[in-house]
Amino acid sequence: MTRPTVRPRADQAVDPIALWATARAHALAPEFPKYGSPAWCSLHPGNPARLAAALEAAELWRRYGDEQQLLDWFASLAKSPEFLARGRALAELDALARPKPAHQLRATKGWPPIRVPGQPGRHLYPQEGRRAA
Repeated sequence: MTRPTVRPRADQAVDPIALWATARAHALAPEFPKYGSPAWCSLHPGNPARLAAALEAAELWRRYGDEQQLLDWFASLAKSPEFLARGRALAELDALARPKPAHQLRATKGWPPIRVPGQPGRHLYPQEGRRAA
């Protein structure tokens, strides 16, 4: 499995440790499975792809911490009372997503005539709803 190479944007600070770890892992093996996966476990102990995957996992740990702890944190956020209180019922969201009827143009007394969209030269006038072409 080929891993995408992370390149810093021009506005980001360069992390020399991350660059070294990524370069070293790909120098050991251009393709390697995720550390601890069944594919990784099936590799021969001397296979450099095992070390490359372990190096990548160590770098990810350094940058982001424990993956399971992060997933547990996300799950706890989704179950929090604040999150549930802000949530909307599916029926409410469906009702909001339904198309609304088109707005009916009405000329207001004291304002200039309204041009009717899609009908060039046609206007609505406030006096008795008169229409001129």
